[in-house]
Amino acid sequence: MSKMKWFKGLFGASEDPHRRYDGGNDNEPYRLPNLFEDPKRNDDYYGSSSRATEELDRAIALSLTEEELKHKSTEGENSQTQSDEELARALQASLDLDNRPREAFDFFGPFFDGPASSAPQETPPQRSQPMCAGCNRPLGTGRFLSCMDAQWHPRCFRCTACDEPITDHEFSVQGEEPYHKRCYKELFHPKCEVCHNFIPTNRAGLIEYRSHPFWQLKYCPSHETDRTPRCGSCDRIQPRDQTYVDLDDGRKLCLECLDSVIMDTKECQPLYYNVLKFYKHLGMNIEQEIPMLLVERQALNAAREGERDGHRHTPETRGLCLSEEQIITSVYRKPSKVRGSKPFMVRTESQKLVRHCEVTAILVLYGLPRLLTGSILAHELMHAWLRLDGRFPTLASEVEEGICQVMAHMWLLSQTGFSSSSTSDDLKRGNQVDQLRLGEFFRHQIAHDPSPVYGGGFRAGQIAVGRYGLPQTLEHMKMTGTFPL
Repeated sequence: MSKMKWFKGLFGASEDPHRRYDGGNDNEPYRLPNLFEDPKRNDDYYGSSSRATEELDRAIALSLTEEELKHKSTEGENSQTQSDEELARALQASLDLDNRPREAFDFFGPFFDGPASSAPQETPPQRSQPMCAGCNRPLGTGRFLSCMDAQWHPRCFRCTACDEPITDHEFSVQGEEPYHKRCYKELFHPKCEVCHNFIPTNRAGLIEYRSHPFWQLKYCPSHETDRTPRCGSCDRIQPRDQTYVDLDDGRKLCLECLDSVIMDTKECQPLYYNVLKFYKHLGMNIEQEIPMLLVERQALNAAREGERDGHRHTPETRGLCLSEEQIITSVYRKPSKVRGSKPFMVRTESQKLVRHCEVTAILVLYGLPRLLTGSILAHELMHAWLRLDGRFPTLASEVEEGICQVMAHMWLLSQTGFSSSSTSDDLKRGNQVDQLRLGEFFRHQIAHDPSPVYGGGFRAGQIAVGRYGLPQTLEHMKMTGTFPL
């Protein structure tokens, strides 16, 4: 194709040879076609221009190819293949140029502000209005409280105890429930069970109190040093709104222990026979008649001092198996008819104890509740049984006292355990529930005694009896003088 053909292709895009670029007469001004008047004219303007542009691009590509072919023909026949490949690439490039996407002309852009069309815009979600954690309604406008990871109307933030609004600057929380500080103190701040006041805080701001290991009584630490009385039997500290009974030797008795107290030697005889029967049931019958006396604290301490082999049990001796001949002052109840006098009046009576066997008598402190008195009798009768048997060697203190404590614990269990004996006539005297609780406390005292002789000996003997039984344990003690391992 010659250069004339290229120009022909360039200016031959229009089918009308007389059509001017400016659209007509030289004197008439140029006017854009009205696309809304004539659809055919619109197509001609928009479509013909596109076809003319494509033909123009193709004509330019072909002319360039012909020029390259003319230039390459002088290089000889050896370069024919390379020329063909370049021609093919040029043709492919022209076709790619023809097929490239073209941007549509926007007629409305020059005449209007903004785009002709726009994508719908997302409306941002409206923020949900905060809700009151109390009434579950919107907070609205005005004051509100922000606490406990929530927001509240002032009238809705209420104390769990009194249901009144909390208006103080400080409040207390238990779990997830708010309280007034005063309501929280009334409900959760521990009160002393002696003076019934709130237990004060220590210097570190912490609540510090004392508690009994068995009765779980909480009280102010000051009551351990301000001479607040305790029961001489169960060790409970005396509350301010209760009255403990005074005994002649300075001891005090709480109302529960007073309910079954034994004050007289004659009154104690049925209980003594009950313990002897318990031994007989175990095959450990005591044939000899051993006197049993209730005595005052002074007489018991004096008799203990007169015993060559007596063992002392701190803090107080409550029973003694007497082996020496002594003069003992026993206690008997003295009825009082005088109004306003002490509820218990006792008289003493001295008598000489003569030894007819290895055991002279069994002495027990007066004014103790029935179960404690019985456990002391069971302990002292074991001393008597060991001496009367005569086949046991001299036992170490922890062995002899330990097996005696085992017998006392076993008797208490027979009286307060889940057996028919717990409903016997002996136990029906007084409040049965209180007596059972007292029996548990006396067993607890034996089991947790810190003394290496009484407490340590009991625990070693209890293990041996539990593992081998009482008869085999006693036989081992006869042969070795120790507990079986």
